[in-house]
Amino acid sequence: MENNSERIINSILDSYEQHEETIHVDTENIVNKEILIEVMKEIRKVLFPGFFEQNRVRSEYLKYLVGERVEYIQYHLKKQVARVLGNADGCECCPKSEASSQAEEIVHQFLLRIPVIREYLYTDVQAAYEGDPAAYSTDEVIFSYPGIYAITVYRVAHELVKLGVPLIPRIMTEYAHGLTGIDINPGAAIGKYFCIDHGTGIVIGETTTIGEHVKIYQGVTLGALSTKRGQLLKGEKRHPTIGNHVTIYSNTSVLGGDTVIGDGVTIGGNAFIVNSISAGMKVNIKNPELQYSRDNRS
Repeated sequence: MENNSERIINSILDSYEQHEETIHVDTENIVNKEILIEVMKEIRKVLFPGFFEQNRVRSEYLKYLVGERVEYIQYHLKKQVARVLGNADGCECCPKSEASSQAEEIVHQFLLRIPVIREYLYTDVQAAYEGDPAAYSTDEVIFSYPGIYAITVYRVAHELVKLGVPLIPRIMTEYAHGLTGIDINPGAAIGKYFCIDHGTGIVIGETTTIGEHVKIYQGVTLGALSTKRGQLLKGEKRHPTIGNHVTIYSNTSVLGGDTVIGDGVTIGGNAFIVNSISAGMKVNIKNPELQYSRDNRS
């Protein structure tokens, strides 16, 4: 029995040598995902104070509470950013002190942007509330709408992308993806008053650009027309550009980096779009024909 166990262990160790890309040993961990999740929870509490607390938040203690949370975010996010910077391509030999200094400045700049993130999220909450007759309050939207949660995490992660942080933004948005079924790449550029209705199955690719007052429904894909060239496509515009005041209904795919959807366009459900659409157009697929027959087995 002991020999069998040793044989199993040795075969696993051999596989480690054969596939080195799938192991990370003898070095400091690249990142701690669990810490990042906790950091995201604290950021969310700063963005929406009083919503996700166990106890009542009193206004006279708000400054102290925000200060405590900012200190927590600053300390833990800085450590994680320093780790990924130290492990980034081309930075294997960067001194820890240099990575730590860069991380400190990045986190400082990120925290300065929290009021701007809050401004964008305010518009997103308003868009969700005003666009949904089933919503009875903005509180309901903030507490319970998966679209708002996914957008919140995206807005945070996108700011980190703009500050040059690798890996961490994608970990954040993929965590939200796992919880909500909404996949927003943190590299996408999304304007104010963004509304996701229902949300399950939505995919928004890395180079997507979305204007203001855009509403998309469940199952919508804003994706690449083809990814056959794989890594050779890195850095190219692969995903569509969506104008202002656009509505895209459920299970529609809009694909391709050259595809531009003009302002004021409405696209019906189940459409497959690979060409640009002029401003103000309404696009619908022709309804499939329904056939009716009696069940003669009864």
